[in-house]
Amino acid sequence: MSPVLADVLQVSALVVALALVHRPLGDHMAAVFSSDRHLRVERWIYRAVGVNPDAQLRWPAYLRGVLAFSAVSVLLLYVLQRVQDELPLSLGFAPITPDQAFNTATSFVSNTNWQSYSGESAMSHLTQTGGLAVQNFVSAAVGLAVAMALVRGFARSRTGELGNFWADLVRGVVRILLPLSVVAAILLVAAGAIQNFAGIHEITTLTGRSQSISPGAVASQEAIKNLGTNGGGYFNANSAHPFENPNGFSNLLEIFLLLVVPFSLPRTFGRMVGSVKQGYAIVSAMGLIWFTGVVLVTWIEYAHPGTAAQLAGGAMEGKEQRFGEGASSLFAVSTTMTSTGSVNSFHDSFSGLSGGVLLLGMMLGEIAPGGVGSGLYGMLVMAVIAVFLAGLMVGRTPEYLGKKIGTREIKLAALYILVTPALVLVGTAVAMALPDGEAAMTNIGAHGFSEVLYAYTSASNNNGSAFAGFGANTPYFNTTLGLCMLLGRFVPMVFVLALAGSLARQTPVPETAGTLRTEKPLFTGLLVGAILIVTGLTFFPALALGPLAEGLAS
Repeated sequence: MSPVLADVLQVSALVVALALVHRPLGDHMAAVFSSDRHLRVERWIYRAVGVNPDAQLRWPAYLRGVLAFSAVSVLLLYVLQRVQDELPLSLGFAPITPDQAFNTATSFVSNTNWQSYSGESAMSHLTQTGGLAVQNFVSAAVGLAVAMALVRGFARSRTGELGNFWADLVRGVVRILLPLSVVAAILLVAAGAIQNFAGIHEITTLTGRSQSISPGAVASQEAIKNLGTNGGGYFNANSAHPFENPNGFSNLLEIFLLLVVPFSLPRTFGRMVGSVKQGYAIVSAMGLIWFTGVVLVTWIEYAHPGTAAQLAGGAMEGKEQRFGEGASSLFAVSTTMTSTGSVNSFHDSFSGLSGGVLLLGMMLGEIAPGGVGSGLYGMLVMAVIAVFLAGLMVGRTPEYLGKKIGTREIKLAALYILVTPALVLVGTAVAMALPDGEAAMTNIGAHGFSEVLYAYTSASNNNGSAFAGFGANTPYFNTTLGLCMLLGRFVPMVFVLALAGSLARQTPVPETAGTLRTEKPLFTGLLVGAILIVTGLTFFPALALGPLAEGLAS
């Protein structure tokens, strides 16, 4: 079988699997977040925390819950890293330095999972499982909760109540992420991923040298790492490591895991607003952008010029031979468009134009399909922008799902869109102007600039992947990238919840002959166009200085 045919079959199998799961998983999540019942284990959690899960919260109270829970999470994870050498299962590892502990705590709590350390030589078993893996669950659940609050904003009327953050958080973990992660972990173990708490093994290599091999509870963390669109690897090589990703089956399973919840959430949205066709319009826009990215990167990597690339069947530098060109490109596009940050190849080795596509996937806001929760609410904000632009073109007050998009709503949507570009562009510009930025680059010219641009794009958009040639483990970058992660995660949530509260208070507007049909293919095209124009062009000058310049010069 030719490699190209194998790649086509792999993408086809992935699309079929996602299509089969889309309806049942989407309906299940809608039922979970619409239910009035609480499981017994959930009631135990509510009692332990001291909250009333039936209290309906307005957006300021919902936001306070999000921020308070996340702030406590940052503090606890920071302390755990600083004292890991005094705790059980330490493996003899030293405590993490203050700046790196801050960076890692903000990274995992913000669902970014950027790593400026090597997990197998820095983090103890307890830190990995009791700290990082726990945050993989709850940080994903926070994004899911905020998305549900915005969906309720569209679904409800004449009320400012958006549900209960604590109930949404607990249900997201207990009823969705945890059961799916258990099944995924079992499949990964069956595929060859390791799962243990053994000590470090010292072995003798074929050259006669000694090498340390770190074991760990890898499969369980790998499952939620991808399912929760987190991305933090147990090992420095992430999903290129055979202990995390042993073979082609596990590779395709991991890609499926990082896409399945974000691609199913539009169905949840459609069910909760009373029109599944609205969900189909959203998921179509997501799928179109994602598929275009997969085709572009795969084609560019196969067509890379040069004798070595042609003999290897493509640009294989930085890629695993056991996965090949197509599976590496598929993984790279999927991870940068879902805020996952998990990698099975090194993005720094992709060609200039391919790196530009990967950067663009993050710069669009990671909404195709985006992170767990964050992809849906990011796409819905862009839908608000799209109907506003349509209203301007035809001279009508814009409406979406029976809600008027007035001055307040469009201001909140615009502020949401402006947060990450400001963080990315200002952060990159300052870093390039300082000696720290130049010292961190292992390449000069356009590619060196792309390394810095990628780092701030990844941090501000809560992705977590990196151009591996960038030396980010310095006090300056640990601090500034940590701040970008926090601001890029929680400032947009402020605007999303404020928008949800504003929409929920409105009285529904009756549909008329002039109402834009937002469930039609025309709106899907308008939405994709708005995404590319409004957000894509914001970053065009930066892309021209980095990956475009590199790609056109090669």
